[in-house]
Amino acid sequence: MSTASATPTRAPARRLLAVIVLVPVLAALALWAFAWPAARTAPRDLPLGVAGPAVATAQIEQQLVAHEGAFDIHRYANEAAARGAIEDRTVYGAVVVTDRGPELLTASAASPVVAQFLQQAVAGQASATGAPMKTVDVVAASPKDPRGAALTASVLPLALAGMAAGSVVTLLGLRGVRAVTALVGAAALVGVAAAGIADSWLGVITGDWWVEAATFGLSTLAVSGAVAGLAALVGTAGIGIVAGVVMLFGNPFAGASSAPQMLPEPVGTIGQWLPPGAGTTLLRSVSYFDGAAATVPALTLGWWAALGLGAVLLGSALKSRAHSGEPVPERELAPIG
Repeated sequence: MSTASATPTRAPARRLLAVIVLVPVLAALALWAFAWPAARTAPRDLPLGVAGPAVATAQIEQQLVAHEGAFDIHRYANEAAARGAIEDRTVYGAVVVTDRGPELLTASAASPVVAQFLQQAVAGQASATGAPMKTVDVVAASPKDPRGAALTASVLPLALAGMAAGSVVTLLGLRGVRAVTALVGAAALVGVAAAGIADSWLGVITGDWWVEAATFGLSTLAVSGAVAGLAALVGTAGIGIVAGVVMLFGNPFAGASSAPQMLPEPVGTIGQWLPPGAGTTLLRSVSYFDGAAATVPALTLGWWAALGLGAVLLGSALKSRAHSGEPVPERELAPIG
């Protein structure tokens, strides 16, 4: 058999082997990314406040410290200070010693899972020792979404909308200012539609309507800009790279269904660096906490969007320069007459 006839036979075999190996590897990676954080959900340095006289709170602090590595304890002078810390998103809850007895302050709007955990681990433990503890939900989630399921479900559609917008802009061949305009316009419409569904129709978020729409739109633009930007620099392979990062790491590491501090390290931290995690945190802040602790996630999304759109403009400029530098083919002079 000649070399020329052997080469076409080897190429399909290599592709077949690549598919057989690559698909299980991707499946294992996806299973690890989604299942591992969910299976290891537990508090890790979860911010929790303790308020009251030092003598009265000493026993409570000892009980909390017994959960090694579970809580990051913040001390406050009284109940008002503890409530303020919860409303500022400094802590997820607080144990307050009052004249009426100990109380547990929670914020189901910050995370229904964390609020439930605190009721079981803190209030439940106190009740078992004979000291009943009253629970007060300082910042409650929407009555139409008490478990936060609808807010959690919004993470994937926004990521998909961003990937779709970035892919369409790339495949249609839009470049430069036109591509940026299309990405911003699409993100704005997604934001308006999402706020209309989640706030006006379903009523699962209760903040300022336009701020919520801007949050949805910025979350979408962060993904779509990254997709189109990397594709403008490296080609259509950039679509797959960004989509893989967002789907395999951004969504499962976002902590939308629980909290970043409930995920294994460094998963919780990484998730907040990616658009799905930052978008979820920002949406909670503007919907229930009047924008408290919104600066960091807003800047994260802003950087993603700015770098992505900047890459779109840079890629367009590089291609234009490359085309302008190509030699112009000489034309043959045609005889007259």
